[in-house]
Amino acid sequence: MISVDGLTVEFGGTTLFQEISFVINEKDRIALMGKNGAGKSTLLKILAGVRQPTRGSVSAPKDTVIAYLPQHLMTENTRTVFEETSQAFAHLFEMEAEINRMNEELATRTDYESESYYNLIEQVAALSEKFYAIDLTHFEEDVEKILLGLGFDRKDFDRPTGEFSGGWRMRIELAKLLLKKPDVLLLDEPTNHLDIESIQWLEEFLINNGQAVIVISHDRAFVDHITTRTIEVTMGRIYDYKVNYSQYLVLRKERREQQLKAYNDQQKMIAETKEFIERFKGTYSKTLQVQSRVKMLEKLELVEVDEEDTSALRLKFPPAPRSGSYPVIADGVGKCYDRRVFANATFTIERGEKVAFVGKNGEGKSTMVKCIMHEIEHEGTLTLGHNVMIGYFAQNQASLLDENLTVFQTIDDVAKGDVRLQIRDLLGAFMFGGEESTKKVKVLSGGERTRLAMIKLLLEPVNLLILDEPTNHLDMKTKDILKSALQAFDGTLIVVSHDRDFLDGLVSKVYEFGEGRVREHLGGVYDFLEKKRIENLSDLERRK
Repeated sequence: MISVDGLTVEFGGTTLFQEISFVINEKDRIALMGKNGAGKSTLLKILAGVRQPTRGSVSAPKDTVIAYLPQHLMTENTRTVFEETSQAFAHLFEMEAEINRMNEELATRTDYESESYYNLIEQVAALSEKFYAIDLTHFEEDVEKILLGLGFDRKDFDRPTGEFSGGWRMRIELAKLLLKKPDVLLLDEPTNHLDIESIQWLEEFLINNGQAVIVISHDRAFVDHITTRTIEVTMGRIYDYKVNYSQYLVLRKERREQQLKAYNDQQKMIAETKEFIERFKGTYSKTLQVQSRVKMLEKLELVEVDEEDTSALRLKFPPAPRSGSYPVIADGVGKCYDRRVFANATFTIERGEKVAFVGKNGEGKSTMVKCIMHEIEHEGTLTLGHNVMIGYFAQNQASLLDENLTVFQTIDDVAKGDVRLQIRDLLGAFMFGGEESTKKVKVLSGGERTRLAMIKLLLEPVNLLILDEPTNHLDMKTKDILKSALQAFDGTLIVVSHDRDFLDGLVSKVYEFGEGRVREHLGGVYDFLEKKRIENLSDLERRK
């Protein structure tokens, strides 16, 4: 359906891709993989037609509809959520208006025998046939279904889009793309601003709607569920696997082992050849053999090994100073802004417990964190236990870093003990390898600052860790390193996250925020989701 031929992208003297080619078929669901900076987003932009390659081409049949959701977008406007989402059908409304205009013209004209009159009749007939072949009768129902699936309430439909945060406006843009029913859907980190229920709904939608999908995502569960093919972008090349992400990891490991063996064998051969040349270069009887081997080395194509897999890095938190038996006790806690967020939340978190706060965006997860941190006033009482030392990570932590320090200095200032020997490895795992570690904080992007703030937190001795969406700017390998460290952490953990794979095996209790309440669920995140699914099915049966 879409053919990519000999794609090369160069900028600033660097080659991002070199002569890559592949085909996207109907109903392909492809994960685009590779480390940050490998060129995944650039490739998606080229497929979307918003960026041009240095050389090569992307071709598709004439009527192919390609829809693209970038990571960052949306300007504020005055349309309501429902009106803005309905813009997905704007071209059809324009078509209908044009048909009405031409029909009015036919009704007022009297030159029935003229050529232009006959041409107008033919234009109306052709446009009408095209228009009425599209079923617009249920468009309002379709808009409603998509918006509800992506987490909006009916009461949101008439609110101006300008009242919503960037994450919610991203959902409106996603809703518009899905309503266009494109042949190919290009999604760059679509789950970053979605809660667990909305992610599950999107998975079902993409699997059941039959369009081709290419997605960049660091949400392993999402990628594993929806994709059937993995294209890895690495070192200017691509590797195409006809499997999902988990199977790709196995095949990639095998490929790298084969590359490493071939590389070592070749290096051994080169060393032996050079030794032969050095030993016999002045020997007349061996002249031809020496020349032959020199030429062979000149023509030799060197075996390349893909980037080192840093997932073997094992990060350890400093031992947690002992706290009281109950680090957090909430009794009748409530919070009201212009609306009631939650009321009468009562729970106790024991020392060493690892719990998750989950629920739709805007239902109070981050608000509860701020209550625990004593950052905001609230109803009821929130008691922190004896000797509780909090390590807190939220998106705004990045703004508290010293802008005049380098990345390395920022971490060197807080690293203590054995971890000091691992600073370079640690920075590399969080994508600050090599020259990146010498950058000043002031020149870092928002995502880079967030990652740096995360590393800094990991090195400070605390016994209650509170992490609010810690994985949004981390790739899968880095998330694995963080998750392993958190599993081994001997203190208490509260994590706000919508990443099911990250939470699985990490937390043993889930607090669900929704409908003004906080409900406690014992068990892991998948136990909670299964219970929730059964509750929702029972609720549907009752309604019927």
